[in-house]
Parts: sequence; structure tokens; C-alpha cells
Amino acid sequence: MAGPETFPAPGMELTHILVVRDLARSRDWYRDVLGATLTGEYGGTSAVFNFQGAWLLVVTPGGETPDKPGTAFVAPADPSKISHSITIRVPNCRAAYDLLRGRGAEFLTEPHDSAWEVRCFFRDPDGHLFEISERKG
Repeated sequence: MAGPETFPAPGMELTHILVVRDLARSRDWYRDVLGATLTGEYGGTSAVFNFQGAWLLVVTPGGETPDKPGTAFVAPADPSKISHSITIRVPNCRAAYDLLRGRGAEFLTEPHDSAWEVRCFFRDPDGHLFEISERKG
């Protein structure tokens, strides 16, 4: 019998689950706009992406299951109310902004400078918020 597990342990990976309304539209956006690598699609209800070593699982809405009773996966109802966002550290925020905008990303504003970073925000087709951020210094 193996010894007690540690948590976190080597080999563990974190996956972000994002609920979307239209899987095909989101699959195309995550692949073609964000540049994530599509690693699999399952049953017409989910797509798995790898982005720089981070896992993104894009799923369609669904109700409770035996292992998660009393829950439902829903896409964001109001994109102005944020409960989760993803930040991507970039070496050059303005260059990343120009590239992503050219691919069709819709930004809330142009990059903003502060004393410690340059950053700006954009959304996926369902309103999930992404940030690109360049550290200064």
C-alpha cells in the first residue's frame, strides 16, 4: 500500500472550467483568437484546451449530477458582474493587445499604464473576462 498522499503533489494539474452557450463558437474563439491548443472534444458538450501549460475546459450548461448534487453549470448571466477572471502575463502588453485585437478579441479599453504594470481586459464570446498584463521593472 502506498504512503499518505501530499496535496498538492507532483503531477497534479489545475483546470479552469468555463461554461459557454455555444460550444462551436467558443471552440473557434479559444483556438483562433486566444491561440489555445485544442486537445479534445467530448460529446458535443465540452472542449479541452491547453494554454501555456494551463488547462481550460469549455462546457455547455448542465444540471446536477450524482457527484455534484444541488448545482448547475451556467454561462455568465451578466458580463458586468465578475466572479472569475483569468490573467495572462505577457512580456509586451501593447504588442499582445494589437495581435489579439487583430484576431478578433474585443477589449474593454486600450492598455492602461500604472506604476507597476500595463494591462487591459477582453472577453470571450460569453463574457468571461481575460486580462493581459505586463509587469514593469
